[in-house]
Amino acid sequence: MQATSYTYDPDTRSGSVLLDDGTPVPFGTAAFDAGGLRLLRPGQRVRIETEGEGGALRITLITLQTF
Repeated sequence: MQATSYTYDPDTRSGSVLLDDGTPVPFGTAAFDAGGLRLLRPGQRVRIETEGEGGALRITLITLQTF
């Protein structure tokens, strides 16, 4: 699934993304570290892997979207 980076805190390596419908979804340190990223800027397109649905949706991996 694709999304857009919305917030990122380099100290905690966590933040949030916006799904294409505008829904914000937070991600934690584990999801950021699993993707091997070192930095994330707001507005970057990202690829995410998730678990759960609705209010229980959780990001398990976040990487940069490449074309």
